[in-house]
Amino acid sequence: MVEGFITGLHKSPYHGFSVEFSEHRLYNTGESTKNIDWKLYARSEKVFVKRYEEETNLRCQLVIDASASMYFPLDGPSKLQFSVLASAAIMNLLYRQRDAVGLAVFDENLETLIKPRGSGAHQKLLMFELEALLQRERKQNRTRAVAALHTIAEAIHRRSLVVIFSDMFDGGEDNEKLYEALQHLRYNKHEVILFHVVEEKHELDFDYENRPHIFVDLETGAEIKLNPVQLQAAFKASSAAFRKELQLKCGQYGIDLVEADTRKGFKQVLMPYLLKRAKLL
Repeated sequence: MVEGFITGLHKSPYHGFSVEFSEHRLYNTGESTKNIDWKLYARSEKVFVKRYEEETNLRCQLVIDASASMYFPLDGPSKLQFSVLASAAIMNLLYRQRDAVGLAVFDENLETLIKPRGSGAHQKLLMFELEALLQRERKQNRTRAVAALHTIAEAIHRRSLVVIFSDMFDGGEDNEKLYEALQHLRYNKHEVILFHVVEEKHELDFDYENRPHIFVDLETGAEIKLNPVQLQAAFKASSAAFRKELQLKCGQYGIDLVEADTRKGFKQVLMPYLLKRAKLL
């Protein structure tokens, strides 16, 4: 159920004018008589008004984190590639339903903010932007999600579905400010879906060969040499605590959190989620 004014395939939580009858209600003195059910009045001698279900469209704002950490892993399908392909799939699905889609891309700054529209030309523009994301070279830039999410929350004036693809590694803010930015979207009545995009084997389980490695921070270029096996237990405990906190905060704010492991591929992440979501409607 969504709010909007363009005719689409979704039911609205509001009552308006369409061919689909919803219910009767008692007539209030002084209002228009055009929707009075005269046949029901003839049977019951009571004045009732017909109410109809308003059909409307959904507005979706896709938000992609394009910071340097999203290019991991460098030797395979990256988190950014996963996010772009999943966004394109969602975009195609929404356009088939005659919905309006927009796109926002951020790293250190909010690079792109295209507001939702439903035209074919707009769809081509968004696909061009997504393809440019796939083709561009990696920059050594940090994640600044907090400012970007606050800007996006203020820029979207009508209630929308906001779909975020991010690894949630913010290089400049503490986690509490990041959660406040997510809460800002919910405070503005948007529905928020957060795809937490990670490469689970290496980023969460720290599963590397038992030998010295040189680890390079993609966002700062800092290097450190160590044997990952010696730190694996502590690293997994830290990453598990972060995931638990993220799940807790999303649950508190009413944000739909989807754990997206890039090793599974975007089809294996999107399909089960969409099937699960369909059953809840």
